[in-house]
Amino acid sequence: MKKILTFALMTMIALSAGAAKKKAPAKDKNKPVFNIIKENPITSIKDQNRSGTCWDYSTLSFFEAEILKATGKTYDLCESFVANKTYMERAIQVVRYHGDCQFAQGGSAEDVLHTLKTHGICPDDAMPFPGSLYGDSLNNFNEFFSVLEPYVAAVSKSDAKKISNQWKVGMQGILDAYLGKCPEKFTFEGKEYTPKSFAASLGIDFNDYVSITSYTHHPFYTAFAVEVQDNWRFPLSYNLPMDEMMKVIDNAINEGYTIAWGGDVSEPGFTRQGLAYAVDTKKTESLAGSDMAKWLKMTAEKKKNIIDSLGCTVPEIVATQEMRQERFDNWELTDDHGMLIYGVAKDQNGKEYYMVKNSWGETGTYKGIWYMTKTFIAANTMDFLINKKAIPADIRKKLGL
Repeated sequence: MKKILTFALMTMIALSAGAAKKKAPAKDKNKPVFNIIKENPITSIKDQNRSGTCWDYSTLSFFEAEILKATGKTYDLCESFVANKTYMERAIQVVRYHGDCQFAQGGSAEDVLHTLKTHGICPDDAMPFPGSLYGDSLNNFNEFFSVLEPYVAAVSKSDAKKISNQWKVGMQGILDAYLGKCPEKFTFEGKEYTPKSFAASLGIDFNDYVSITSYTHHPFYTAFAVEVQDNWRFPLSYNLPMDEMMKVIDNAINEGYTIAWGGDVSEPGFTRQGLAYAVDTKKTESLAGSDMAKWLKMTAEKKKNIIDSLGCTVPEIVATQEMRQERFDNWELTDDHGMLIYGVAKDQNGKEYYMVKNSWGETGTYKGIWYMTKTFIAANTMDFLINKKAIPADIRKKLGL
């Protein structure tokens, strides 16, 4: 009897194992498998949540990585401090222009650099946790900006012949109510600082940073202010040919630096799961078994599903200087998002990707990290902030740096 029971049990186990084997899902050959080539140290993933502050989060992440490289120390710098100072200064500009410029949540890497140079910075815990002042667990600027934007508009578009400085008092009150008041002094690791003295203690030189771009409507190897609305401080970016712009990124990563990247993520090849491809839609619709007429009639969701199913085998465009310029001039290449480039990886087909830190929390397949092909970055870069020491010597010479 024991032998029979033992045999029956073994048979059931064998059958179960066989069933489990049969039910195992087929391996997705189109899903990328990454081999990391170079990965530079970065600080933890954060979540901007419902706020248009990617410029703030990505650029402070960049400076945290710069400090980490220079000193070995890890800091958590305060986005709310930067936002508080930036929105006040942007409002002042809008009022000076009598409302003939944009007041919005967005910004640029220059806003963070300017704040660090002019006002300093504080650790994240020296101000209220984002969202906590209005009972949220993270930033939610819906109510905040529904109050702030009309306030700035009312002042800047006033019919009054003269306005008083009291509008700034009211503005500061709104900023402090939703973001928290910027501290004049605080204690960090047992030592008292002001924001300026704290910034000076971080071990980096804020004069070491420059912006790079690549367009043909200005001469190469000169500097100009990139013509996008959130570039409202009009900082200058050095203009390089596209291939040299990409050479700067690669050299920076190889030398242990990161890049505060700004560009377009509204393209269909940028997925919410952590991948970005510069999709060649003409070739993609052919692979999908559809002619262009049918492809154009498909919903955006259906196109996205096809692109996602193709995965790392999706056809990509060949990025060119001419294409970049045409897309910028016709409003296709837009200034959508800021992220942090910090590494390089290859997939199973040998295609190279940049490893990019996002500020949407630990979301997607790779827990807050995006793998963006080099072609995607070449095609969709608006500009980026970088340590000038990370630029190859021959290019630095051309730029006079």
